[in-house]
Amino acid sequence: MPGPIGKTRWAIAEGYIPGWSHGPAPAMESHEAVCILNAGDEEANIRITVYYADREPAGPYRFTVPGRRTAHLRFNDMTDPEPIPRETPYASVIESDRPVVVQHTRLDSRQAENALLSTLAYAAE
Repeated sequence: MPGPIGKTRWAIAEGYIPGWSHGPAPAMESHEAVCILNAGDEEANIRITVYYADREPAGPYRFTVPGRRTAHLRFNDMTDPEPIPRETPYASVIESDRPVVVQHTRLDSRQAENALLSTLAYAAE
């Protein structure tokens, strides 16, 4: 490959973690995830800031994605600096010191008929 692909700043305008699930955890637990592809050779240092409608942002949540690797990070599991609350709308901005590709995925298993949504995030820079 001629070089890294992606951008260094991404936004996911919609986020919501259901408060309960139908089915066994962790596989069928309702969740939101950010999937990050680092196709470059060097590790990418990731910072995620979470925005809410009625309070100040949380974060940054920090992660590292090694070069030529992918990471699937569940918002449900993000606890440092604080847990992301269930049943609360939010948005997120993902920043990286290296170009990466970001995809957003949601599994809503509040009913036995599960719903899965996946889309690319907005590439800001």
